Amino acid sequence: MKGQLTVRGILIGCVGCAVITASSVYVVLKMGALPWPIIFAALLSLFTLKAASRGRFTLNEANVTHTVMSSGAMVAGGLAFTIPGAWMLGLGEGISTLQLVVTALAGSAVGLAASVAFRRHFIQDAHLEYPLGQAAAETLKAGNTGGRTGAKLFGAFGCAALWAVLRDGVKLIPSMVAQLPIPGVVFGIYASPMMLAVGFLVGTGAMAVWFAGAVIGSFGIVVGAPALGLASTEAAQQVASCLGMGCMMGCGIAVIVRDIIPLGVRTVTRKAEQAARASEPLGLTAVMGGARQSQARMAIRNSGAVILVFACASVAACIALDLPFGVSVAALACAFVACAMSAQSVGQTSIDPMEIFGLIALFLIALAADVSELQLFFVAALVAVACGLAGDVMNDFKAGAVLGTDPRAQWVGQGIGAVIGSVVAALVIGVLFQAYGADAFGPGREFVSAQASVVATMVSGVPNMPAFLIGAVAGFALYLVRFPAMMLGLGIYLPFYMSLTAFLGVLVKLVVDVFHKRKLAALPEEERASRERSYQDTGLILASGLLGGESVMGIILALLLTGAAFLS
Repeated sequence: MKGQLTVRGILIGCVGCAVITASSVYVVLKMGALPWPIIFAALLSLFTLKAASRGRFTLNEANVTHTVMSSGAMVAGGLAFTIPGAWMLGLGEGISTLQLVVTALAGSAVGLAASVAFRRHFIQDAHLEYPLGQAAAETLKAGNTGGRTGAKLFGAFGCAALWAVLRDGVKLIPSMVAQLPIPGVVFGIYASPMMLAVGFLVGTGAMAVWFAGAVIGSFGIVVGAPALGLASTEAAQQVASCLGMGCMMGCGIAVIVRDIIPLGVRTVTRKAEQAARASEPLGLTAVMGGARQSQARMAIRNSGAVILVFACASVAACIALDLPFGVSVAALACAFVACAMSAQSVGQTSIDPMEIFGLIALFLIALAADVSELQLFFVAALVAVACGLAGDVMNDFKAGAVLGTDPRAQWVGQGIGAVIGSVVAALVIGVLFQAYGADAFGPGREFVSAQASVVATMVSGVPNMPAFLIGAVAGFALYLVRFPAMMLGLGIYLPFYMSLTAFLGVLVKLVVDVFHKRKLAALPEEERASRERSYQDTGLILASGLLGGESVMGIILALLLTGAAFLS
């Protein structure tokens, strides 16, 4: 761990973690999705360490620093994907900041414990790809390009922040442009660098599916059904909403059926075969025997740590969240199992449907115990936080395996980031609620909160069950044939102006790609590869800066709004 987990790295990581966590809460609530922050954190860590140490640092130190930075974002996602749903049902006054912190910490504890239990299997034995973890490692390797990286990153950050001030602070820039009066559809372009950056980062294929879903939901259903006399505009909006929610839910269940259950079967079978071989007189050498004893002692220590974490988290959840002790234990057990599902899904697809795992746990708890609606939200949030953090930890472990980083240093870094992220995420969510009120959250409002709205719908009752079931079946079937059904459902569900703006972002990328390819064609062949990589990195850096700048300034404006309301 020496030279990897350093004091300066921890300090830089904590500051970055607070900023990225606050930004992630805003992004989730504003656009209903959370792009992985791992590459952004890797670039930011590399640049800040280089500046602080005058170039005297190692890639492993940068890797651990970025591990601290990125962990809070997924904790934020777990809370923001679930808790605002309670506000939509009028339960917001019953949630304290302390309860949010305890929920996040309990979920983080399970996610960290699960990562200890699963690291060897997923990283070393199963050799899952974890594309984002590998990309982070390669970014750190290739990112040593001098001060230009920081100038690009913070330049884009500052421009987006200034834009947000002019739009939301002093109202010199309109929020929407090119609006058209279409019944039931909010048609227009959202004046948001963040949304354009999201489209740029999501990529052409996934964004095309997202936009196709938006066209189907807004024009095929909301406009088309009333035009044909099949339903009123309000009823058509309800159908589109339930169809999109069902599609996302079905996709999440398909992840479990196609990816997770087969993994569990293979794992149990392999363990049984290993146990059978271990019982045979193989004539193992003393060295092999010593290795087995060492692995056994490690397994015992890990099991003891997991049991201790469960005991502490169960007591904390029981007291702070007013959950029956049996329900607390059951929720944490669901979270632990869901972490395995999350690790598998992230390793193969880079998708972590954390809110779906939270919903599944919510259903199981609701069937088995008599708990309130508010307590169900806490259960869903706890499981979602655990899954989000577990997915992030496994990505970081993969990056560490590529770079040769000590996993103990990374795990400690994740723990530090999880604590920072839990506190910051809870505070930011509380600030936004106090600043804007419960009415600002939900479809078509200031904060779309798409996933949280799905959770609220599941808790209160699905308004159009046939549409939801059709969407669930479609999402399930499409995922089984490797179609990005989650993006389709998101497009159907979100307001059209958000999908249109994100789609413009990917169009910008396509235009820039064509222009850049023409420039590359005129270069000697030996220069093309390096210039291509530089171009890719520049696009990623600028898009990450735009996303971060607007979201962080959104938090600052919310803090100012809250302070003004308090003083008045």
